[in-house]
Amino acid sequence: MSVTPITDYLSIAAWPTVENIAALRALGVRLIISMTNREPPPELAAPPFQLLHLPTNDSPFRPIPMAKLCAGVAAALPVIADGGRVAVHCSRGRHRSVAMACAIMIGMGHSAESAMLIAKTRRAQADPYIWYIRRRILLFEEIWPDGCAIELGQPGAGTPLTAS
Repeated sequence: MSVTPITDYLSIAAWPTVENIAALRALGVRLIISMTNREPPPELAAPPFQLLHLPTNDSPFRPIPMAKLCAGVAAALPVIADGGRVAVHCSRGRHRSVAMACAIMIGMGHSAESAMLIAKTRRAQADPYIWYIRRRILLFEEIWPDGCAIELGQPGAGTPLTAS
């Protein structure tokens, strides 16, 4: 199956096929965060799902923007606090979705190292340790939560970060 529960509140998935969408429903997922450049299937925006599409590249030359990780965590935390489950997907469920899942776990209180270990242990194909993904996860840990307020342009947060 291309959908892997990582924690009791979080799953990582590859591109959502009909089978994956059924698995997401069966898991009780309420929020789906799509990290692909392609438009996600419309079924992901229909109840019981809420969809957050954050088109992102997976490249050492174009790293995942911190603002996108911040936006995903900002959307996920209230759903989790309300008892809901979140799923993150990208094309293969290896890099972008794993980075976002790790950011969400950091938002839930895990260290970056703990989050990467959980993701890798629970989802064999996850690769949070490839250097350009690991670097984004570690940077997210450094800026969370104050830097995310800046990245998301919240009032009184100062100027946006330019770290890469």
